[in-house]
Amino acid sequence: MYINIGGDKFLLAGDIVGVFDLENTSQSRITREFLKKAEKNKKSENAVTDIPHSFVVTKDKVYIAQSTSQTLKKRIDRLKIER
Repeated sequence: MYINIGGDKFLLAGDIVGVFDLENTSQSRITREFLKKAEKNKKSENAVTDIPHSFVVTKDKVYIAQSTSQTLKKRIDRLKIER
């Protein structure tokens, strides 16, 4: 099953490792370094057309997402119920 993380970007639900609120987690130096390193190593992809609200970590990449972490969690939980 696929999850829409905003705009026209869909990710395979099984590949998602974690969903994080960008505003809260980016206050941490470690998170900022993680995101910078992912961008530097071309392991980051911007999936927003407006203000980013979250980031999604997958097995291979980090996606900056337009949807909030709460919205993405609801979408993931809905998939679990449908199975």
